[in-house]
Amino acid sequence: MSGAAIALLVLASLFLIVGVREAVSQPVERRLTIGLSGWPPGARPLKIALLSDIHLGNDAMDAGRLRSIVGDVNAARPDLVLLAGDFVVGHDAAGAERRAAGLEAPLSHLKAPLGVVAVLGNHDHWTSPDGVRDALGRAGIRVLGNEALRAGPLAILGVDDSFSGHDDVAATRASWKPIGGIHLVLTHSPDLAHKLSDHVHLVLAGHTHCGQVVLPWLGSVLTRSPRQRWRPLYDTRYRCGVVRDTNRIVVVTAGVGSGTSPVRLSAPPDWWLVTVGAAAEGPGRRK
Repeated sequence: MSGAAIALLVLASLFLIVGVREAVSQPVERRLTIGLSGWPPGARPLKIALLSDIHLGNDAMDAGRLRSIVGDVNAARPDLVLLAGDFVVGHDAAGAERRAAGLEAPLSHLKAPLGVVAVLGNHDHWTSPDGVRDALGRAGIRVLGNEALRAGPLAILGVDDSFSGHDDVAATRASWKPIGGIHLVLTHSPDLAHKLSDHVHLVLAGHTHCGQVVLPWLGSVLTRSPRQRWRPLYDTRYRCGVVRDTNRIVVVTAGVGSGTSPVRLSAPPDWWLVTVGAAAEGPGRRK
């Protein structure tokens, strides 16, 4: 073996070691404060925990690690917990029901006065959507499928996953009309923002893993899906973090798991604590 080949092998091994360590590291807690127009006078701000892409079932996520993450979230004392899909790993039904059942015990410990609310992601729909819904339901989590739910001054518009073709924005908005409240869209893929009206000023999503493997000078390596005829995984504008569009803010979490491959590079797992309140607090401050 040539010296160059040995050097490449060593470099690849180092990348793999670092990538596995990053994938199993404790997720970073990121914070943001956002002012929303229409907030009721005198109403206190609300703290919302956003988690996504648990992907239970690969080497980077097991029940023990998920329980530890739940403990971190509870320690932040959120008023509301929102889960943005992709609870299990996989592309088909094989073994999916068993993985889905493993969600119940750790996620049942999530605590928030206004409840825990979820939407499904593309991997959930590809594997065992009913199994995921049932496990979350047993854990006391409300799963929204193109429907709205009132939570204090907010209306959580839970739009189903657009990447797998299950979204229905019109049905979700129709569900909102009888309950009212300030729009907050919870969905899996941030690309849904392209389909939303100007009435929606805040979108919380996941799906992108913040690129998952991000290399110097090259950027994200994983931008297309080989299992979906190399279809783009997401609009790169919404790859990661806080994205300010003309009429709205889109918050994209990196997720706490790592998808099919238990490797991350320069895209550490994270979850967000988003504080929402009166618009006088400003358009959004990242902490």
